[in-house]
Amino acid sequence: MSSVSAVNTLLSGTATTTPAINISTILAADTGATTPGIDVTSAVAAAIYADRAPERIWQADQTTLSSQTTALTAIQTATSAVATDMQALNTLTGPLAARTVTSSSSDVIATAATGTVAGLHTVVVNSLAATGAWYSDLETSPTAALPNSSITITAAAGPSLTIPTGTGTGAVNSLNALATAINADTSLGVNASVVSDSTGSRLAIISNSSGAKADFSVSGSYTSWTAPELATGGTLGANSITLNIGGTPATITTTAGETYAQLATAINNAPNNITTTTDNTTTPPTTTTTPHANVTATAGIDPVTGDATLTIVSNTSSQFSINEPSTTASSTTGFGFTQAVTGADASATVDGVPIDSASNTITGAIPGVTLTLLGTTSGVPADLTVASDATQVSTAINQFVTDYNTAIGLVNAQYNFNSTTETEGVLASDPTVSSLQSALEQALNYTVTPAAGTTTTVSSLNDLGITTNADGTLSVDSTTLDNALTNNPSDVQNFFEGASLNGFANSLSNSLNTFTDPANGAFTVDLSSMSASSANLTSQINNFESGYIASQQTSLTAMYSAAEIALQQLPQEMAQINAELGNSPSGNSNQ
Repeated sequence: MSSVSAVNTLLSGTATTTPAINISTILAADTGATTPGIDVTSAVAAAIYADRAPERIWQADQTTLSSQTTALTAIQTATSAVATDMQALNTLTGPLAARTVTSSSSDVIATAATGTVAGLHTVVVNSLAATGAWYSDLETSPTAALPNSSITITAAAGPSLTIPTGTGTGAVNSLNALATAINADTSLGVNASVVSDSTGSRLAIISNSSGAKADFSVSGSYTSWTAPELATGGTLGANSITLNIGGTPATITTTAGETYAQLATAINNAPNNITTTTDNTTTPPTTTTTPHANVTATAGIDPVTGDATLTIVSNTSSQFSINEPSTTASSTTGFGFTQAVTGADASATVDGVPIDSASNTITGAIPGVTLTLLGTTSGVPADLTVASDATQVSTAINQFVTDYNTAIGLVNAQYNFNSTTETEGVLASDPTVSSLQSALEQALNYTVTPAAGTTTTVSSLNDLGITTNADGTLSVDSTTLDNALTNNPSDVQNFFEGASLNGFANSLSNSLNTFTDPANGAFTVDLSSMSASSANLTSQINNFESGYIASQQTSLTAMYSAAEIALQQLPQEMAQINAELGNSPSGNSNQ
Protein backbone atom coordinates (compact mmCIF):
# COMPACT_ATOMS: atom_id res chain seq x y z
CA MET A 1 0.00 0.00 0.00
CA SER A 2 1.41 3.39 -1.00
CA SER A 3 1.82 6.14 1.54
CA VAL A 4 -0.98 8.08 -0.10
CA SER A 5 -3.31 5.12 0.20
CA ALA A 6 -2.32 4.64 3.82
CA VAL A 7 -3.16 8.27 4.68
CA ASN A 8 -6.37 8.02 2.74
CA THR A 9 -7.34 4.86 4.59
CA LEU A 10 -6.53 6.43 8.01
CA LEU A 11 -8.55 9.55 7.36
CA SER A 12 -11.48 8.01 5.54
CA GLY A 13 -11.91 5.14 7.91
CA THR A 14 -12.94 2.92 4.96
CA ALA A 15 -10.13 0.38 5.06
CA THR A 16 -11.25 -3.11 5.87
CA THR A 17 -8.20 -4.03 7.92
CA THR A 18 -7.48 -0.83 9.83
CA PRO A 19 -9.94 0.62 12.49
CA ALA A 20 -11.18 4.15 11.81
CA ILE A 21 -9.82 7.00 13.93
CA ASN A 22 -12.43 9.73 14.77
CA ILE A 23 -10.47 12.85 15.70
CA SER A 24 -13.69 14.69 16.72
CA THR A 25 -14.46 12.01 19.28
CA ILE A 26 -10.91 12.08 20.60
CA LEU A 27 -11.06 15.88 21.01
CA ALA A 28 -14.46 15.67 22.69
CA ALA A 29 -13.13 13.21 25.22
CA ASP A 30 -10.03 15.33 25.78
CA THR A 31 -12.00 18.50 26.49
CA GLY A 32 -14.66 16.87 28.64
CA ALA A 33 -17.47 17.37 26.15
CA THR A 34 -20.37 14.95 26.08
CA THR A 35 -20.80 14.91 22.30
CA PRO A 36 -18.36 14.77 19.41
CA GLY A 37 -16.77 18.08 18.64
CA ILE A 38 -15.84 20.70 21.20
CA ASP A 39 -18.47 22.19 23.61
CA VAL A 40 -16.61 25.45 24.05
CA THR A 41 -18.62 26.57 27.12
CA SER A 42 -18.10 23.31 29.00
CA ALA A 43 -14.48 23.09 27.99
CA VAL A 44 -13.71 26.61 29.18
CA ALA A 45 -15.70 26.08 32.42
CA ALA A 46 -13.74 22.89 33.17
CA ALA A 47 -10.44 24.66 32.65
CA ILE A 48 -11.47 27.71 34.70
CA TYR A 49 -12.70 25.48 37.54
CA ALA A 50 -9.25 23.97 37.73
CA ASP A 51 -7.65 27.41 37.63
CA ARG A 52 -9.89 28.56 40.52
CA ALA A 53 -8.49 25.97 42.95
CA PRO A 54 -6.78 28.70 45.07
CA GLU A 55 -10.06 30.62 45.25
CA ARG A 56 -11.84 27.63 46.71
CA ILE A 57 -9.26 27.44 49.46
CA TRP A 58 -9.70 31.15 50.21
CA GLN A 59 -13.48 30.82 50.21
CA ALA A 60 -13.27 27.90 52.63
CA ASP A 61 -11.14 30.11 54.86
CA GLN A 62 -13.82 32.81 54.66
CA THR A 63 -16.51 30.31 55.63
CA THR A 64 -14.46 29.32 58.66
CA LEU A 65 -13.96 32.97 59.60
CA SER A 66 -17.70 33.60 59.27
CA SER A 67 -18.47 30.67 61.57
CA GLN A 68 -15.86 31.88 64.04
CA THR A 69 -17.28 35.40 63.96
CA THR A 70 -20.82 34.13 64.61
CA ALA A 71 -19.67 31.94 67.49
CA LEU A 72 -17.49 34.62 69.06
CA THR A 73 -20.25 37.24 68.75
CA ALA A 74 -22.64 34.92 70.61
CA ILE A 75 -20.05 34.43 73.36
CA GLN A 76 -19.46 38.19 73.49
CA THR A 77 -23.20 38.83 73.93
CA ALA A 78 -23.49 36.23 76.69
CA THR A 79 -20.41 37.53 78.50
CA SER A 80 -21.68 41.11 78.27
CA ALA A 81 -24.93 39.98 79.92
CA VAL A 82 -22.92 38.59 82.88
CA ALA A 83 -20.98 41.86 83.08
CA THR A 84 -24.26 43.81 83.12
CA ASP A 85 -25.53 41.60 85.95
CA MET A 86 -22.41 42.38 87.95
CA GLN A 87 -22.78 46.11 87.35
CA ALA A 88 -26.35 45.95 88.69
CA LEU A 89 -25.13 44.11 91.80
CA ASN A 90 -22.28 46.56 92.31
CA THR A 91 -24.16 49.83 92.75
CA LEU A 92 -25.80 51.61 95.67
CA THR A 93 -28.95 52.04 93.61
CA GLY A 94 -29.28 48.47 92.34
CA PRO A 95 -31.36 45.47 93.46
CA LEU A 96 -29.30 45.01 96.64
CA ALA A 97 -30.39 48.50 97.76
CA ALA A 98 -34.06 47.97 96.88
CA ARG A 99 -36.42 48.20 99.83
CA THR A 100 -39.89 46.90 100.61
CA VAL A 101 -42.30 48.05 103.32
CA THR A 102 -44.80 45.84 105.10
CA SER A 103 -47.63 47.26 107.19
CA SER A 104 -49.69 45.70 109.96
CA SER A 105 -52.70 47.82 108.95
CA SER A 106 -54.60 48.08 105.68
CA ASP A 107 -55.26 51.74 106.57
CA VAL A 108 -51.60 52.66 106.03
CA ILE A 109 -49.46 51.50 103.12
CA ALA A 110 -45.98 52.69 102.22
CA THR A 111 -43.14 52.46 99.75
CA ALA A 112 -39.44 53.05 100.35
CA ALA A 113 -36.85 54.55 98.04
CA THR A 114 -33.72 52.61 97.09
CA GLY A 115 -31.17 52.71 99.89
CA THR A 116 -33.61 53.65 102.64
CA VAL A 117 -32.38 52.60 106.07
CA ALA A 118 -34.11 49.42 107.19
CA GLY A 119 -36.08 49.59 110.43
CA LEU A 120 -39.42 49.53 112.25
CA HIS A 121 -41.77 52.53 112.48
CA THR A 122 -45.23 53.19 113.96
CA VAL A 123 -47.99 55.34 112.45
CA VAL A 124 -51.29 56.42 114.01
CA VAL A 125 -53.85 58.07 111.70
CA ASN A 126 -56.31 60.31 113.54
CA SER A 127 -58.08 61.75 110.51
CA LEU A 128 -57.70 61.80 106.75
CA ALA A 129 -57.19 64.82 104.54
CA ALA A 130 -60.36 65.91 102.75
CA THR A 131 -61.07 67.89 99.60
CA GLY A 132 -63.56 70.74 99.92
CA ALA A 133 -66.77 70.34 97.90
CA TRP A 134 -70.08 72.19 97.51
CA TYR A 135 -73.19 71.55 95.42
CA SER A 136 -76.09 73.73 94.37
CA ASP A 137 -79.80 73.30 94.80
CA LEU A 138 -81.57 71.22 92.19
CA GLU A 139 -82.51 72.79 88.86
CA THR A 140 -84.63 71.16 86.18
CA SER A 141 -81.75 71.04 83.65
CA PRO A 142 -78.24 72.37 82.96
CA THR A 143 -79.76 75.16 80.83
CA ALA A 144 -82.70 76.13 83.07
CA ALA A 145 -82.91 79.87 83.83
CA LEU A 146 -81.44 80.87 87.19
CA PRO A 147 -83.03 83.48 89.52
CA ASN A 148 -81.65 86.99 89.75
CA SER A 149 -78.98 86.74 92.38
CA SER A 150 -75.26 86.22 92.69
CA ILE A 151 -72.92 83.68 94.21
CA THR A 152 -69.60 84.34 95.87
CA ILE A 153 -66.83 81.77 96.07
CA THR A 154 -64.14 82.55 98.62
CA ALA A 155 -60.96 80.48 98.83
CA ALA A 156 -59.42 79.86 102.23
CA ALA A 157 -56.19 81.28 100.83
CA GLY A 158 -57.87 84.62 100.14
CA PRO A 159 -59.05 85.02 96.51
CA SER A 160 -62.79 85.36 95.92
CA LEU A 161 -65.11 85.57 92.94
CA THR A 162 -68.65 86.93 92.71
CA ILE A 163 -70.78 85.95 89.74
CA PRO A 164 -74.24 87.47 89.15
CA THR A 165 -76.99 85.14 87.93
CA GLY A 166 -80.28 85.76 86.19
CA THR A 167 -80.98 88.35 83.52
CA GLY A 168 -78.98 91.36 84.71
CA THR A 169 -76.00 92.89 82.93
CA GLY A 170 -73.08 90.47 82.93
CA ALA A 171 -75.13 87.75 84.59
CA VAL A 172 -75.05 84.05 83.72
CA ASN A 173 -78.40 82.36 83.31
CA SER A 174 -77.77 78.60 83.55
CA LEU A 175 -75.75 76.03 85.45
CA ASN A 176 -73.66 75.39 82.34
CA ALA A 177 -72.80 79.08 82.01
CA LEU A 178 -72.09 79.34 85.74
CA ALA A 179 -69.66 76.40 85.59
CA THR A 180 -67.85 78.01 82.66
CA ALA A 181 -67.53 81.31 84.51
CA ILE A 182 -66.13 79.63 87.64
CA ASN A 183 -63.58 77.54 85.72
CA ALA A 184 -62.35 80.64 83.89
CA ASP A 185 -60.93 81.96 87.19
CA THR A 186 -57.87 79.84 88.01
CA SER A 187 -56.97 81.78 91.16
CA LEU A 188 -59.65 80.03 93.23
CA GLY A 189 -58.15 76.56 92.85
CA VAL A 190 -61.54 74.95 92.23
CA ASN A 191 -63.29 73.15 89.42
CA ALA A 192 -67.00 73.34 88.63
CA SER A 193 -69.10 70.84 86.69
CA VAL A 194 -72.79 70.12 86.14
CA VAL A 195 -74.05 66.79 87.46
CA SER A 196 -77.38 65.54 86.14
CA ASP A 197 -79.55 62.58 87.12
CA SER A 198 -83.19 61.56 86.90
CA THR A 199 -84.22 64.28 89.37
CA GLY A 200 -82.54 67.24 87.66
CA SER A 201 -79.18 69.01 87.61
CA ARG A 202 -76.83 70.47 90.19
CA LEU A 203 -73.63 72.47 90.04
CA ALA A 204 -70.77 70.72 91.82
CA ILE A 205 -67.71 72.71 92.88
CA ILE A 206 -64.66 70.80 94.09
CA SER A 207 -61.25 72.03 95.22
CA ASN A 208 -58.34 71.05 93.03
CA SER A 209 -56.44 69.76 96.05
CA SER A 210 -57.11 68.51 99.54
CA GLY A 211 -56.33 70.18 102.84
CA ALA A 212 -57.59 73.04 104.97
CA LYS A 213 -55.65 75.68 103.02
CA ALA A 214 -57.35 74.56 99.81
CA ASP A 215 -60.86 74.78 101.30
CA PHE A 216 -63.39 77.37 100.09
CA SER A 217 -66.87 78.67 100.87
CA VAL A 218 -69.86 79.45 98.65
CA SER A 219 -72.63 81.92 99.43
CA GLY A 220 -75.56 83.25 97.41
CA SER A 221 -76.84 86.82 97.30
CA TYR A 222 -80.34 87.92 96.31
CA THR A 223 -82.64 90.90 96.08
CA SER A 224 -85.59 88.55 96.13
CA TRP A 225 -85.73 84.93 97.20
CA THR A 226 -88.64 82.51 97.18
CA ALA A 227 -88.73 79.21 99.00
CA PRO A 228 -90.33 76.11 97.51
CA GLU A 229 -93.97 75.86 98.40
CA LEU A 230 -94.85 73.83 101.46
CA ALA A 231 -97.75 71.44 100.97
CA THR A 232 -100.99 72.28 102.72
CA GLY A 233 -100.70 71.33 106.34
CA GLY A 234 -96.96 70.70 105.97
CA THR A 235 -94.41 71.94 108.50
CA LEU A 236 -90.68 72.58 108.57
CA GLY A 237 -88.05 70.24 109.87
CA ALA A 238 -85.58 70.98 112.63
CA ASN A 239 -82.79 72.96 110.94
CA SER A 240 -81.36 76.42 110.53
CA ILE A 241 -80.74 79.10 107.94
CA THR A 242 -78.18 81.89 107.93
CA LEU A 243 -78.96 85.32 106.56
CA ASN A 244 -76.25 87.85 105.84
CA ILE A 245 -77.72 91.32 105.67
CA GLY A 246 -75.43 94.30 105.42
CA GLY A 247 -72.44 92.14 106.20
CA THR A 248 -73.78 90.90 109.52
CA PRO A 249 -74.79 87.20 109.61
CA ALA A 250 -77.69 85.92 111.65
CA THR A 251 -78.72 82.31 112.13
CA ILE A 252 -82.38 81.46 112.52
CA THR A 253 -83.08 78.04 114.01
CA THR A 254 -86.27 76.19 113.23
CA THR A 255 -87.78 73.41 115.23
CA ALA A 256 -89.78 70.55 113.83
CA GLY A 257 -93.41 71.50 113.26
CA GLU A 258 -92.93 75.21 112.57
CA THR A 259 -94.68 76.94 109.67
CA TYR A 260 -93.51 79.44 107.05
CA ALA A 261 -95.42 82.14 109.01
CA GLN A 262 -93.35 81.43 112.12
CA LEU A 263 -90.14 81.42 110.08
CA ALA A 264 -91.07 84.78 108.49
CA THR A 265 -91.57 86.32 111.93
CA ALA A 266 -88.21 84.96 113.11
CA ILE A 267 -86.45 86.41 110.08
CA ASN A 268 -88.05 89.83 110.49
CA ASN A 269 -87.00 89.81 114.16
CA ALA A 270 -83.45 88.67 113.49
CA PRO A 271 -80.73 90.83 115.11
CA ASN A 272 -79.36 91.90 111.76
CA ASN A 273 -82.79 93.01 110.59
CA ILE A 274 -83.61 95.38 113.46
CA THR A 275 -81.99 98.42 115.06
CA THR A 276 -81.54 98.63 118.81
CA THR A 277 -81.06 102.05 120.50
CA THR A 278 -80.24 102.51 124.16
CA ASP A 279 -81.08 105.78 125.99
CA ASN A 280 -78.58 106.15 128.80
CA THR A 281 -80.09 109.44 130.05
CA THR A 282 -82.91 107.64 131.74
CA THR A 283 -82.79 105.66 134.89
CA PRO A 284 -82.78 102.87 134.30
CA PRO A 285 -81.63 103.21 130.65
CA THR A 286 -84.32 102.47 128.12
CA THR A 287 -83.88 100.32 124.99
CA THR A 288 -85.88 100.84 121.84
CA THR A 289 -85.97 98.28 119.04
CA THR A 290 -87.20 99.21 115.58
CA PRO A 291 -87.14 97.38 112.24
CA HIS A 292 -84.00 98.04 110.23
CA ALA A 293 -85.94 97.33 107.09
CA ASN A 294 -83.10 95.52 105.25
CA VAL A 295 -85.35 92.64 104.22
CA THR A 296 -88.94 91.66 104.65
CA ALA A 297 -90.01 88.04 104.97
CA THR A 298 -93.59 87.31 103.96
CA ALA A 299 -95.50 84.07 104.43
CA GLY A 300 -98.58 83.41 102.33
CA ILE A 301 -100.79 80.90 100.55
CA ASP A 302 -100.62 80.04 96.85
CA PRO A 303 -104.11 80.86 95.56
CA VAL A 304 -103.99 78.09 93.01
CA THR A 305 -102.52 75.19 94.96
CA GLY A 306 -103.31 76.29 98.47
CA ASP A 307 -99.70 75.50 99.52
CA ALA A 308 -97.76 77.72 101.92
CA THR A 309 -95.23 80.16 100.47
CA LEU A 310 -92.31 82.20 101.82
CA THR A 311 -90.68 85.16 100.12
CA ILE A 312 -87.75 87.28 101.32
CA VAL A 313 -87.29 90.63 99.57
CA SER A 314 -84.54 93.20 99.98
CA ASN A 315 -85.90 96.58 101.01
CA THR A 316 -82.85 98.31 99.52
CA SER A 317 -80.84 97.92 96.39
CA SER A 318 -78.37 95.78 98.30
CA GLN A 319 -78.38 92.02 97.97
CA PHE A 320 -78.55 89.64 100.88
CA SER A 321 -77.19 86.12 101.16
CA ILE A 322 -78.86 83.06 102.55
CA ASN A 323 -77.36 79.71 103.39
CA GLU A 324 -79.89 77.07 104.38
CA PRO A 325 -78.89 73.40 104.01
CA SER A 326 -82.47 72.18 104.39
CA THR A 327 -85.13 74.50 105.67
CA THR A 328 -88.02 72.28 104.67
CA ALA A 329 -88.56 68.71 105.63
CA SER A 330 -88.25 67.59 102.03
CA SER A 331 -85.52 69.49 100.23
CA THR A 332 -83.21 72.47 100.08
CA THR A 333 -85.00 75.67 99.25
CA GLY A 334 -84.10 78.18 96.58
CA PHE A 335 -80.96 78.38 94.51
CA GLY A 336 -78.48 77.99 97.32
CA PHE A 337 -75.39 75.90 97.95
CA THR A 338 -74.68 73.10 100.40
CA GLN A 339 -71.24 72.21 101.68
CA ALA A 340 -70.72 68.52 100.96
CA VAL A 341 -67.18 68.18 102.33
CA THR A 342 -65.06 70.55 104.36
CA GLY A 343 -61.45 70.75 103.20
CA ALA A 344 -59.24 69.44 105.99
CA ASP A 345 -55.70 68.28 106.70
CA ALA A 346 -54.75 64.75 107.62
CA SER A 347 -53.71 64.30 111.23
CA ALA A 348 -51.30 61.54 112.21
CA THR A 349 -48.37 60.67 114.42
CA VAL A 350 -45.27 58.99 113.03
CA ASP A 351 -42.97 57.42 115.57
CA GLY A 352 -44.72 59.61 118.15
CA VAL A 353 -44.21 62.85 116.22
CA PRO A 354 -47.46 64.71 115.31
CA ILE A 355 -47.85 65.21 111.56
CA ASP A 356 -50.29 67.54 109.78
CA SER A 357 -50.58 67.01 106.03
CA ALA A 358 -52.77 68.60 103.37
CA SER A 359 -52.58 65.31 101.48
CA ASN A 360 -53.12 61.69 102.41
CA THR A 361 -49.76 60.99 100.79
CA ILE A 362 -47.00 61.94 103.22
CA THR A 363 -43.30 62.17 102.39
CA GLY A 364 -40.48 63.24 104.66
CA ALA A 365 -41.94 61.97 107.93
CA ILE A 366 -39.71 58.89 107.55
CA PRO A 367 -36.63 59.57 105.37
CA GLY A 368 -37.01 57.74 102.06
CA VAL A 369 -40.51 56.45 102.85
CA THR A 370 -43.78 57.57 101.24
CA LEU A 371 -46.87 56.97 103.36
CA THR A 372 -50.34 56.60 101.88
CA LEU A 373 -53.16 57.02 104.39
CA LEU A 374 -56.29 55.07 103.48
CA GLY A 375 -58.19 55.22 106.77
CA THR A 376 -57.98 56.06 110.46
CA THR A 377 -56.29 53.53 112.71
CA SER A 378 -58.62 54.16 115.67
CA GLY A 379 -55.66 54.85 117.92
CA VAL A 380 -54.01 51.49 117.17
CA PRO A 381 -50.54 52.08 115.69
CA ALA A 382 -49.76 50.64 112.28
CA ASP A 383 -46.38 48.92 112.38
CA LEU A 384 -44.26 49.53 109.28
CA THR A 385 -41.19 47.40 108.56
CA VAL A 386 -38.65 48.68 106.05
CA ALA A 387 -36.43 45.85 104.82
CA SER A 388 -34.35 44.64 101.88
CA ASP A 389 -36.48 43.61 98.93
CA ALA A 390 -35.62 39.92 98.89
CA THR A 391 -37.64 39.34 95.72
CA GLN A 392 -35.63 41.83 93.66
CA VAL A 393 -32.32 40.54 95.04
CA SER A 394 -33.27 36.91 94.35
CA THR A 395 -34.31 37.81 90.80
CA ALA A 396 -30.99 39.58 90.18
CA ILE A 397 -28.91 36.69 91.54
CA ASN A 398 -30.83 34.07 89.56
CA GLN A 399 -30.43 36.20 86.44
CA PHE A 400 -26.67 36.19 87.00
CA VAL A 401 -26.67 32.40 87.30
CA THR A 402 -28.73 32.05 84.11
CA ASP A 403 -26.47 34.38 82.12
CA TYR A 404 -23.30 32.76 83.51
CA ASN A 405 -24.55 29.33 82.43
CA THR A 406 -25.26 30.63 78.93
CA ALA A 407 -21.76 32.09 78.63
CA ILE A 408 -19.86 29.10 80.02
CA GLY A 409 -22.03 26.75 77.94
CA LEU A 410 -21.09 28.53 74.71
CA VAL A 411 -17.41 28.53 75.70
CA ASN A 412 -17.32 24.87 76.69
CA ALA A 413 -19.06 23.89 73.43
CA GLN A 414 -15.94 24.95 71.53
CA TYR A 415 -14.00 22.11 73.16
CA ASN A 416 -16.56 19.36 72.63
CA PHE A 417 -15.13 16.71 70.25
CA ASN A 418 -17.45 15.59 67.44
CA SER A 419 -16.69 11.92 66.81
CA THR A 420 -18.48 12.02 63.45
CA THR A 421 -16.50 14.91 61.98
CA GLU A 422 -13.55 14.32 64.30
CA THR A 423 -13.38 18.05 65.00
CA GLU A 424 -13.86 20.50 67.87
CA GLY A 425 -15.64 23.86 67.77
CA VAL A 426 -14.50 26.55 65.35
CA LEU A 427 -12.96 28.53 68.23
CA ALA A 428 -11.16 25.65 69.94
CA SER A 429 -7.78 27.20 69.10
CA ASP A 430 -8.83 30.81 69.77
CA PRO A 431 -6.81 32.23 72.72
CA THR A 432 -9.59 34.68 73.64
CA VAL A 433 -12.06 31.88 74.28
CA SER A 434 -9.51 29.90 76.24
CA SER A 435 -8.72 32.91 78.43
CA LEU A 436 -12.41 33.62 78.99
CA GLN A 437 -13.03 30.06 80.13
CA SER A 438 -10.32 30.41 82.75
CA ALA A 439 -11.60 33.81 83.89
CA LEU A 440 -15.16 32.56 84.34
CA GLU A 441 -14.09 29.48 86.26
CA GLN A 442 -11.60 31.31 88.51
CA ALA A 443 -14.20 33.96 89.41
CA LEU A 444 -16.23 31.35 91.25
CA ASN A 445 -13.45 30.91 93.82
CA TYR A 446 -13.99 34.41 95.27
CA THR A 447 -14.27 34.51 99.08
CA VAL A 448 -14.87 37.28 101.62
CA THR A 449 -12.53 37.71 104.55
CA PRO A 450 -14.37 39.53 107.38
CA ALA A 451 -12.72 42.53 108.93
CA ALA A 452 -11.03 42.03 112.28
CA GLY A 453 -13.57 41.56 115.03
CA THR A 454 -16.44 40.87 112.64
CA THR A 455 -18.11 37.78 111.22
CA THR A 456 -20.21 37.02 108.17
CA THR A 457 -22.62 34.28 107.18
CA VAL A 458 -21.93 34.76 103.46
CA SER A 459 -18.29 34.41 102.47
CA SER A 460 -18.71 32.53 99.16
CA LEU A 461 -21.24 31.70 96.47
CA ASN A 462 -21.76 28.35 98.16
CA ASP A 463 -23.19 30.17 101.21
CA LEU A 464 -25.88 31.54 98.90
CA GLY A 465 -26.75 28.06 97.65
CA ILE A 466 -24.87 28.54 94.37
CA THR A 467 -22.80 25.47 93.44
CA THR A 468 -20.82 24.39 90.37
CA ASN A 469 -21.91 21.40 88.29
CA ALA A 470 -19.62 18.92 86.56
CA ASP A 471 -20.01 20.73 83.23
CA GLY A 472 -19.01 24.07 84.74
CA THR A 473 -22.54 25.51 84.94
CA LEU A 474 -24.10 26.76 88.18
CA SER A 475 -27.13 25.62 90.18
CA VAL A 476 -29.09 27.55 92.83
CA ASP A 477 -30.59 26.05 95.97
CA SER A 478 -33.55 28.39 96.39
CA THR A 479 -34.08 27.44 100.04
CA THR A 480 -30.52 28.36 101.01
CA LEU A 481 -30.68 31.58 98.99
CA ASP A 482 -34.04 32.63 100.47
CA ASN A 483 -32.79 31.99 104.01
CA ALA A 484 -29.73 34.15 103.41
CA LEU A 485 -31.81 36.97 101.91
CA THR A 486 -34.36 36.84 104.73
CA ASN A 487 -32.09 36.39 107.73
CA ASN A 488 -28.81 38.00 106.66
CA PRO A 489 -29.52 40.56 103.89
CA SER A 490 -26.62 42.79 104.94
CA ASP A 491 -24.14 39.89 104.61
CA VAL A 492 -25.49 39.15 101.12
CA GLN A 493 -25.09 42.79 100.15
CA ASN A 494 -21.57 42.89 101.61
CA PHE A 495 -20.56 39.78 99.64
CA PHE A 496 -21.50 41.34 96.32
CA GLU A 497 -20.64 44.99 97.05
CA GLY A 498 -17.89 44.74 99.65
CA ALA A 499 -17.11 47.61 102.01
CA SER A 500 -16.79 50.11 99.14
CA LEU A 501 -18.08 48.43 95.97
CA ASN A 502 -15.09 46.09 95.94
CA GLY A 503 -16.77 42.72 96.48
CA PHE A 504 -17.51 39.74 94.26
CA ALA A 505 -19.45 41.78 91.70
CA ASN A 506 -16.57 44.21 91.25
CA SER A 507 -14.02 41.38 91.01
CA LEU A 508 -15.88 39.54 88.26
CA SER A 509 -16.80 42.78 86.49
CA ASN A 510 -13.13 43.84 86.30
CA SER A 511 -12.14 40.40 85.03
CA LEU A 512 -14.74 40.45 82.26
CA ASN A 513 -13.94 44.02 81.30
CA THR A 514 -10.70 42.83 79.68
CA PHE A 515 -12.91 40.97 77.24
CA THR A 516 -15.96 43.23 76.89
CA ASP A 517 -14.32 46.67 76.76
CA PRO A 518 -15.69 48.17 73.51
CA ALA A 519 -12.43 49.92 72.69
CA ASN A 520 -9.65 47.49 73.54
CA GLY A 521 -11.36 44.36 74.86
CA ALA A 522 -10.29 40.94 73.63
CA PHE A 523 -13.60 40.44 71.84
CA THR A 524 -13.21 43.72 69.96
CA VAL A 525 -9.64 42.93 68.94
CA ASP A 526 -10.41 39.33 67.94
CA LEU A 527 -13.51 40.20 65.91
CA SER A 528 -11.67 43.06 64.24
CA SER A 529 -8.88 40.67 63.22
CA MET A 530 -11.41 38.20 61.80
CA SER A 531 -13.10 40.96 59.86
CA ALA A 532 -9.76 42.16 58.44
CA SER A 533 -8.76 38.62 57.44
CA SER A 534 -12.07 38.08 55.68
CA ALA A 535 -11.76 41.41 53.89
CA ASN A 536 -8.21 40.49 52.80
CA LEU A 537 -9.41 37.18 51.38
CA THR A 538 -12.17 38.97 49.51
CA SER A 539 -9.56 41.30 48.03
CA GLN A 540 -7.40 38.33 47.00
CA ILE A 541 -10.35 36.62 45.31
CA ASN A 542 -11.36 39.80 43.51
CA ASN A 543 -7.80 40.43 42.33
CA PHE A 544 -7.37 36.83 41.19
CA GLU A 545 -10.63 37.02 39.25
CA SER A 546 -9.80 40.32 37.56
CA GLY A 547 -6.05 39.75 37.11
CA TYR A 548 -5.95 36.11 36.00
CA ILE A 549 -9.30 34.34 35.61
CA ALA A 550 -10.79 37.00 33.31
CA SER A 551 -7.86 36.90 30.84
CA GLN A 552 -7.60 33.12 31.09
CA GLN A 553 -11.28 32.76 30.28
CA THR A 554 -10.90 35.01 27.25
CA SER A 555 -7.84 33.11 26.02
CA LEU A 556 -9.36 29.66 26.52
CA THR A 557 -12.60 30.66 24.88
CA ALA A 558 -10.71 31.88 21.81
CA MET A 559 -8.52 28.80 21.65
CA TYR A 560 -11.33 26.27 22.01
CA SER A 561 -13.51 28.20 19.58
CA ALA A 562 -10.74 28.10 16.96
CA ALA A 563 -10.23 24.39 17.55
CA GLU A 564 -13.93 23.73 17.16
CA ILE A 565 -14.02 25.66 13.89
CA ALA A 566 -10.99 23.73 12.61
CA LEU A 567 -12.56 20.47 13.64
CA GLN A 568 -15.77 21.30 11.83
CA GLN A 569 -13.78 22.11 8.66
CA LEU A 570 -11.64 18.94 8.80
CA PRO A 571 -13.98 16.55 6.85
CA GLN A 572 -14.24 18.96 3.96
CA GLU A 573 -10.48 19.40 3.85
CA MET A 574 -9.94 15.62 3.91
CA ALA A 575 -12.34 15.22 1.03
CA GLN A 576 -10.39 17.80 -0.95
CA ILE A 577 -7.12 15.99 -0.25
CA ASN A 578 -8.58 12.68 -1.39
CA ALA A 579 -9.89 14.32 -4.53
CA GLU A 580 -6.52 15.84 -5.32
CA LEU A 581 -4.81 12.52 -4.77
CA GLY A 582 -7.32 10.80 -7.01
CA ASN A 583 -8.35 8.37 -4.30
CA SER A 584 -11.72 6.85 -4.55
CA PRO A 585 -13.71 6.19 -1.42
CA SER A 586 -12.81 2.46 -1.68
CA GLY A 587 -9.12 3.19 -2.02
CA ASN A 588 -7.08 1.94 -5.13
CA SER A 589 -3.57 0.67 -4.35
CA ASN A 590 -2.59 0.28 -8.08
CA GLN A 591 -2.57 3.91 -8.85
